[in-house]
Amino acid sequence: MTDYIYSIEAKNVNKTYKRKNLEVNALENFNIKIKKGSIHGLLGPNGAGKSTFINILGGLVKKNKGNINICGIDIDKNQKLSKFKIGIVPQELNIDPFFTPFELLELQAGLYGIPKKNRKTEEILDNVGLLDNKNAYARTLSGGMRRRLLVAKALVHSPEMLILDEPTAGVDVELRSMLWNYIRDINNQGTTICLTTHYLEEAEKLCENITILDKGQVIKNDSKINLLNIISTKTVSFDFESKQEIPIELLQFNPKVEKNRLTLSYDKSKVSLSSIINILNKHNIVFLEMSTYESNLENVFTKLISSNGNN
Repeated sequence: MTDYIYSIEAKNVNKTYKRKNLEVNALENFNIKIKKGSIHGLLGPNGAGKSTFINILGGLVKKNKGNINICGIDIDKNQKLSKFKIGIVPQELNIDPFFTPFELLELQAGLYGIPKKNRKTEEILDNVGLLDNKNAYARTLSGGMRRRLLVAKALVHSPEMLILDEPTAGVDVELRSMLWNYIRDINNQGTTICLTTHYLEEAEKLCENITILDKGQVIKNDSKINLLNIISTKTVSFDFESKQEIPIELLQFNPKVEKNRLTLSYDKSKVSLSSIINILNKHNIVFLEMSTYESNLENVFTKLISSNGNN
């Protein structure tokens, strides 16, 4: 096996489409490194270039220039081997309706040249919760089942990297949770995961590193922790037994009073919560409950996209 640090390493990748005599830059000097064994999020609004990049990795779209290595293999020098290293779960439910899940996985394994004795068809179907439906025609499966079948198809050749393009679109909460538990298990076994998703809470829970893409360019590439620290505003609410007079020291925190609740906003990089509590104690103000709220990935994403010229 080739020794490598990054499962995906792209340098200055460009892709231009021609539309009505106009050139549209789908990717412009796009750079990304996805560390081996990690779960990496690729986020961006519709039309940002995420699917274009994934299609380039899968060999469906040709880049204009730039270099891409998949698991240490240059896709221009050995496209066949690089394709074998990855499994791609597309957005579209592109499944032949007249085949069963078992048949589809066997066919996919055959296309990859996997001998019958080495195939894990039933094991994979069991892991994605489709073993009981292995002989049902794909056209009879629900949308969530078809989505899981796509994941199963991408795993037949035991790829070192799995790319998930909006994998939980149209999947209900229970099945989504089941799918992500399986994805975590695969990752724990050493498979690198790259996912695009519009459910930002999923990216926040799953991803270690995140690349935010807009208009074909990377606008932010960092660890999840560093991204969440971009917005340092934190909110805290205190519930009192009765209405309290606000100490003058708290006026700097934009206090809002609603019935017996006081809400304050502060910069967590400059002010500690304990210092606010000390002010309340100093004035002998006793609170019944306290709750805090920090910015999430959705707040960060919205801020970065807005500052890049999108409304």
